[in-house]
Amino acid sequence: MQLLKGLYQVGGDLNGITWAGVDAGFDDANSYALDTGAGIILFDCGCGDTLDQIFRNMRYWGLDPETIRYCVLTHAHLDHAGAADRLKRSGVKLVAHANAAEAMAAGDERCCGYLYHKAFVPCAVDVQVQDGDTLELSGVTVRAHHFPGHTMGCTAYAFDWDGKRVVVSGDVIGTLNVGHFGWDGSIDFNKQVYIESLKRFARMDFDVMLSGHGMSHFYKPRRRVEQVLNEALIQWR
Repeated sequence: MQLLKGLYQVGGDLNGITWAGVDAGFDDANSYALDTGAGIILFDCGCGDTLDQIFRNMRYWGLDPETIRYCVLTHAHLDHAGAADRLKRSGVKLVAHANAAEAMAAGDERCCGYLYHKAFVPCAVDVQVQDGDTLELSGVTVRAHHFPGHTMGCTAYAFDWDGKRVVVSGDVIGTLNVGHFGWDGSIDFNKQVYIESLKRFARMDFDVMLSGHGMSHFYKPRRRVEQVLNEALIQWR
C-alpha cells in the first residue's frame, strides 16, 4: 500500500496486508519500505512467518527485496523483529536502540516470544543507536528518538520525505479504536517511564505518523500523541 511517493506499507495483519494465522490481529506488526533510490530502508520486519508475504507485497509495487540495505527496528518484540535474523543472514544491516539490540542478541523474554508461543531467534544488531543519534542511511537522514515505556528499548525514527516530516512510531502510540498505549504485558513495561516518553513525543512537530499496528496518521498526528498523553495522565497517576 503506497502511503507517499516512494514510501509503502508492506506488512501488518491488523489491516490485512499480511496474515499471520489470525484475522485482523496483532501477531504481525506494520512494516514500511522506503525506496530511497540508493537502496530500500525497511522499518520493522514483522513476526518472521510473513516475510515472504512482505516480499511479495514489495514486488507488487516494483520494489526488489534484494535491494533492502537496512532494517530499522522500533523495538525487540517478535511481531516487529521476528524476521530480523533472516534479513541479517541475507546481508541486510540491522539498526536498533542499544537496549533493543541487547534483547535481540539474547532472544530472551524481552522479545515476548511467549505471547505468540514462538521462540525469538537471537541475532546481532549491526548499528546500535541512542536517543538523538542521527544516521545517514542510503542517502536519507534518520534521527532516533528513544521513547521507552512499552519496552525499555522503544524508539521512534524521524526523517524528511516528499516535503513532509515522517515519524515511524512503533508501539509508542496505540492503535486508534483499539487502545491508546502499546500492550502492557511486556517484561520491561513501565508506566511512569512511558508517561515521560509521551510528554517528550507530544513536543515534537511532524506531519505523518506511521504506527506499529493498524492505521497511520496523515492529518495533525500530534493531536493523537496529545490524546494518548492525556489518557496516560488520567489512568496512571
